[in-house]
Amino acid sequence: MTPPPPVEVALLAPSPILTVTLERGAEEPELHLHAGGQGFWVARMLRGLGVEVGFCAPLGGETGTVLGTLLEEAGLVLDAVETRAPNGSYVHDRRGNEGLVTIAETSSPRLSRHEADALFAAMLSASLDCGVAALTGPRSPGLVSGDFYRRLARDLTRNGCIVAADLSGEALRAAVEGGLDLLHLSERELGTHVGGLPADTAGMVRAIERLRVNGARQVLVSRGPLPALALLDDGLFEVVGPVFEPLEHRGPGDSMFAAIVASLARGRPVAEALRLGAAAGALNATRRGLGSGTRQDVERLARSVELRPLKPA
Repeated sequence: MTPPPPVEVALLAPSPILTVTLERGAEEPELHLHAGGQGFWVARMLRGLGVEVGFCAPLGGETGTVLGTLLEEAGLVLDAVETRAPNGSYVHDRRGNEGLVTIAETSSPRLSRHEADALFAAMLSASLDCGVAALTGPRSPGLVSGDFYRRLARDLTRNGCIVAADLSGEALRAAVEGGLDLLHLSERELGTHVGGLPADTAGMVRAIERLRVNGARQVLVSRGPLPALALLDDGLFEVVGPVFEPLEHRGPGDSMFAAIVASLARGRPVAEALRLGAAAGALNATRRGLGSGTRQDVERLARSVELRPLKPA
């Protein structure tokens, strides 16, 4: 048996899901089974960029069994924690003219204390082994405690690991408190975090600077078609790149985060990582597959991305 390749990034995916989609076929419906969830979409983009990913996730029940096979077929090095409850899932129907219709959906389970401890240990050991950790969030609030993220971020940064996160809600607040090398979040999530979306760029910059004070060393805020804002060690920047008509509104943020993590894992400067991230996010908006795209296309488009210095608020 061939041993798995060396992992370059350890990725936390606390609630991966099984997706079932019905598509219109030439003679009869086509049924597609895929892995899903934020953690998987980030991991798939990382793999598209040639990065080996250690996928730390809970798997249980029949859906977990199928998910395990799909995750390995996607080229991920699986570091799974067995759970009593099955993974969440959804069934979508895309055959009609009305677009996507949800036929059924099952929730993702809350991890028990022992399951959470096992996932913490798996992520801790995998991250320290490769030196780079990517933290993604649970499918819904409460599935994993905020303290899980605080302790994980603190333990990893204290032991010299590069820690990047793309989170929301309590997980975001807790991970920032633990300490992060890089935090990516959306403009909407920033507004939620500070109790209301700032009215202008100056207010947004002040909110970003508060995140640094609280524990996020470098912060990137994506703003849809508007240039992203980045507070880096060497200053404040707008990340300006091409804007395309979106085919898929979900996913660009995950692709942006994945490309940034890929660059950090390769020892690239953060400015270069942001260019690659902006390119990956822009390209993903033109595709139906979340977290998809090729390394060649992303790297080529990154040449069109510019970092423009901004004055502090």
